[in-house]
Amino acid sequence: MSRRAVKLRIRGRVQGVGFRYWTQGEAQALGVDGWVRNEPDGSVSALIAGPEEEVEKMLKRLRVGPPGAEVTGIAHDPADEPAPDGFRILR
Repeated sequence: MSRRAVKLRIRGRVQGVGFRYWTQGEAQALGVDGWVRNEPDGSVSALIAGPEEEVEKMLKRLRVGPPGAEVTGIAHDPADEPAPDGFRILR
């Protein structure tokens, strides 16, 4: 099974709605590695890595987000950094 790693920038109403904690829970449920953090401009950045199929599932979930969030856009590119084991919320 091929692995994939992507770096994301998620825009919209994604801070102050539990987005990072929700992302961590979804990532752990799918068994993907990486991290998520708030950015000063109000967006959220994330690194998602794992089996291709699970990364695709995570991308679909991130397009919707948790209740209270409003995702208006996601930019993603192949990641050029290694993902940590497990999934972390960065500060």
